[in-house]
Amino acid sequence: MPGETMNPAREQDPRGAPGPVTLRPERPGDEAFLFQVYASTREEELALTNWDGPTRAAFLDHQFRAMRRGYAGMFPEGQFSIVELDGEAIGRMVLDRAADQIRVVDLALLPGRRNRGIGTLLMRQVCAEAATAAKPVRLHVLKGNRALQWYSRLGFVKCGDAGIYEELEWQPAPTHVTRAPQTG
Repeated sequence: MPGETMNPAREQDPRGAPGPVTLRPERPGDEAFLFQVYASTREEELALTNWDGPTRAAFLDHQFRAMRRGYAGMFPEGQFSIVELDGEAIGRMVLDRAADQIRVVDLALLPGRRNRGIGTLLMRQVCAEAATAAKPVRLHVLKGNRALQWYSRLGFVKCGDAGIYEELEWQPAPTHVTRAPQTG
């Protein structure tokens, strides 16, 4: 549901994340922060170019705006959230809750907040919600991306191929209903 906030994660991360991780809806004033998060996800790729600073900045600006328009157009009912740790903005998460699935459209944390269990905590919350609703969680990952191993550890499996992306899916465990023996 748009604007909905997930329950805060109050458990302590084993790698020392210091406090509650929460989601809040994006606000118009978040644009510069969202650009910072986006740009941080493209650093490795841009390091392979010999572009000067202005060319990189123009590329990032163009791509960021295209991503924002694309997400808004493809997921008009999506939940566009800022990830916060102890009230400090540290990332973004975009979820789309459809009747038949929960789609993780985007999850990105600032570099200094990665590899601390925060993304794992958020993904476990999404999977728990999906399990309760008896829905799969689906997402796309760029082929060859390091995140593929992380998603595999979380129980995601490849369910399709979308060009340069792998489609991954997490399925809730089947529920078994035990019936009382029939008498008579």
